Amino acid sequence: MGRQTTAKADERRRRKLAKTSVSASAPTVSTTSRSTTTTRSSSVKTASQARTAKSAGTASAAKTATGSKTASAAKTAPTTTAGRRPGGAGTSTSATRGSAPKAGTAKKPAKSVGKSAGKAASKKPAKAAGKNKTASVLKNAWTHLRGDISSLSAHPLTTYFLILASVVLLTGLGLVMVLSASSITSYDGGAGSSFAYFNKQAMFAGVGLVLMYIASRMPLQFWKRIAWFAIIGGLLMQAAVFVPGLGKETKGNANWIGFGGFQIQPSEFLKVALALWLGFILAQKAGKMTTFGHAMIPVVPGVLGAAGLVVAGNDLGTGLVIMAMAIVCLFVGGFPTKYFILLGGVLAAAVTFFVLSSQNRLDRIQAMLTGHADQSAADTMGQAWQSNHGLFSLASGGWLGVGLGASREKWSWLPEAHNDFIFAIIGEELGLVGTLVVILIFAVLGFAMVRVVMRSKSLMVQVATAGFFALIIGQAGINIGVVTGLLPVIGLPLPFVSYGGSSIIASLLAVGVVLSFARTEPGAEAAIAANKDRLRSSLAVLARKKRK
Repeated sequence: MGRQTTAKADERRRRKLAKTSVSASAPTVSTTSRSTTTTRSSSVKTASQARTAKSAGTASAAKTATGSKTASAAKTAPTTTAGRRPGGAGTSTSATRGSAPKAGTAKKPAKSVGKSAGKAASKKPAKAAGKNKTASVLKNAWTHLRGDISSLSAHPLTTYFLILASVVLLTGLGLVMVLSASSITSYDGGAGSSFAYFNKQAMFAGVGLVLMYIASRMPLQFWKRIAWFAIIGGLLMQAAVFVPGLGKETKGNANWIGFGGFQIQPSEFLKVALALWLGFILAQKAGKMTTFGHAMIPVVPGVLGAAGLVVAGNDLGTGLVIMAMAIVCLFVGGFPTKYFILLGGVLAAAVTFFVLSSQNRLDRIQAMLTGHADQSAADTMGQAWQSNHGLFSLASGGWLGVGLGASREKWSWLPEAHNDFIFAIIGEELGLVGTLVVILIFAVLGFAMVRVVMRSKSLMVQVATAGFFALIIGQAGINIGVVTGLLPVIGLPLPFVSYGGSSIIASLLAVGVVLSFARTEPGAEAAIAANKDRLRSSLAVLARKKRK
């Protein structure tokens, strides 16, 4: 009975040991499972040794020992393979046991370091991605803007509308500023109304706009046919100022013709005629100005005759504009260099003579150079008075001005506030911003005229447009230079802005000629016809809607 009981107990122990050896022989995946298996194997080994010591049978003890060795060998095999260095069962077991606590303690710092590194790494790519996205958006916007500007610049009517818009803006601003600058002078002058000068200027502007529209519709052949008639008519009108009873003098300037209650300054129209005539003549003589006779006749007599008649009427400022306009036209028209230098020297000598022969002109130059120090309160029309009060007007305007209509200098402090010095009133009432806007509009107008010169294939168009550029933009630069004290007082109006019927009508007429030149640009006529068709169809649709 004792042996049977012992045999049954041994059989149960062998089954348990077999199950334990099978579970221990399975490969471990993680470090935690290895340590668990090692712990179980060691406990099984300890239990089997204790049971073997208690048992009395030699065979069962041997079997138990063999089973425990097999289990420990099965355990150490995968552990050694997964270990960092090969070794015996004891070595791998101890290494595993020793590394398990270290791995457990290193988990938390590793996680915290990983999180901080991940946050830093995530922030840097996020910022870089945001910067790259902003840069790409700006780059795309700039690319689209450049494409729009290029397509707009390539349109055949861009030049036409730039000129038209600039002139309309300047004319509208001029009407507003004439009303503001002349309101006190007009009312105090006996008219009894602050709108007297404004009403006249509005009428002159209307006449000029009509002439501009008519001139802009004329073809190039029309201007070629009337070029000689224009210059001859201009010279005759300018010579008429010396006819007794017909010529009028205003403030020392004898370049006026009076009839029917109106006064006309023929020198303004002579400038337009001269630019048109020089364009026609230089285009006809292109490549033929090889000799002195071909180069000088009839160009030089025409220029000297126009400038001489104007200066003889005591208007050196307009004479200087005519000379500058002639020089620009001759330069663009390919006038021979040696004759160009000769003519320039003759004109410079003439200007020097007229300046030195007049004490009034010398005083103006001296007042500009000395800083207007010599001035008395009683000399309201003196050289220093007008320039000084023009600077006072500009200085008191500040950045944004004192407000439209709130000028103090126009209360009979600044002479010719609505005429030659209207730019000073603009600076006082609209500030530096207003003056810069005026300069910007003139710059756009000048840019559009340069486009006409560069894009046209006709030499007449190029030369005449260059002359009109010198006439309008050059005169505007001289006027602004006079008001700001950079040049001596000359007495030239600001085109389209200053009060004066002859000035605004002649300037708008010149712009009409340039607009007709702009219509000769390739593709312009087709674009105009397409716009007309669209306008007619739009008006037809509106008419149908009204009938319904």
